[in-house]
Amino acid sequence: MLEIKNLHVAVGGKEILKGLTLSVAEGEVHAIMGPNGSGKSTLSYVLAGREGYEITQGSISYRGEDLATMKTEDRAARGVFLAMQYPVEIPGVTTLTFLKTALNAQRRARGDSELDAMSVLKLVRQKATALQVSEEMLKRALNVGFYGGEKKRLEILQMAIFEPALAILDETYSGLDIDALKLVAEGVNALRAPERAMLVITHYQRLLNYIVPDRVHVLAGGRIVAEGGKELAHELEAKGYAHVVKEPA
Repeated sequence: MLEIKNLHVAVGGKEILKGLTLSVAEGEVHAIMGPNGSGKSTLSYVLAGREGYEITQGSISYRGEDLATMKTEDRAARGVFLAMQYPVEIPGVTTLTFLKTALNAQRRARGDSELDAMSVLKLVRQKATALQVSEEMLKRALNVGFYGGEKKRLEILQMAIFEPALAILDETYSGLDIDALKLVAEGVNALRAPERAMLVITHYQRLLNYIVPDRVHVLAGGRIVAEGGKELAHELEAKGYAHVVKEPA
């Protein structure tokens, strides 16, 4: 599904990723852990196609295609989804309108017929119930005035509706209390599927109590410095990053 080889990325002329190599197969959930400033969010932005992130060396293969050459909208149409740490507010655009527009844009790009307003509403209502996203939230401007838990539930709702092949979750737990965290984790776990890969980016182990990864990678200094199973996350929680990174975290 995703093959990253010797990836070097610079932002504003400063190298952030310094030879990152990573492989994620279909059906797998991988966690990227690491201290602040290690390059975790940079990795998520590069995969999603955010401007200003320059690949200076290495390659990213997604389903056998060169991801780096694709426009951001083409990546989305091909099933790449990013749940951001700080979801963007869009005044003047209701949540439901955004979902309808984005879903149909993806369907057009894939050669599928668009869904009418009633079909979209039925689909959104069906997916929203499990995530406790109310009708009132769907009528409000996207993310405007929402608290952290509401924003994160809306991100997972988007993921449920768009059904991506590769879902990248950047610090999904941020701003969530324990009840909201459990609810979001349940939404993510419900989307685990043999044809879908997930990359969960976090610097705390707590999230991984609820979204249990198949593989854990520790990112530090712009490269992967340790890998293991879910037990590695518990080890990091108990001992911190210093014993793995070999420098203060």
